[in-house]
Amino acid sequence: MTAVTAICKETVDVLVEYDEEIRSPSTAMKLPAVIRLRKPLPKKKNSPKFSRLGIYTRDNWTCQYCGKVCKWNELTYDHVLPRKQLGATCWTNIVSACARCNAKKGSQTPEESGMYPRKEPCEPKSLPLTPRIELREPVPKEWEPFLKKN
Repeated sequence: MTAVTAICKETVDVLVEYDEEIRSPSTAMKLPAVIRLRKPLPKKKNSPKFSRLGIYTRDNWTCQYCGKVCKWNELTYDHVLPRKQLGATCWTNIVSACARCNAKKGSQTPEESGMYPRKEPCEPKSLPLTPRIELREPVPKEWEPFLKKN
């Protein structure tokens, strides 16, 4: 429970609580529903965190070998320098690839396969926002005053 730890360390303020309690052998408290940080989070490095979604977004949802624009379930990512040849899983060695091209290239280098990415993979400075992910469950009523309405 990260929120409870933050409350105990006094790094957050509890704005709203649920009715139910949580207990330990030495204390009891209401379950926090909404908390606020007392200090802003430290600034992170400028580049986005490496992720599959980040790779697809950077590459504009396009196979970097054949140029086909794909959907989420049609894309894979490919190590330009294969893992078996100590290729790293990082921004500068991964490109989006359709399943067909990824299978065709296999674990060969671009030189061995004759397949070269259309763009050299690079670490992006930023990425555009991705579409909003819809929650499967309704938002708790305690959260509603703190959420932006569109």
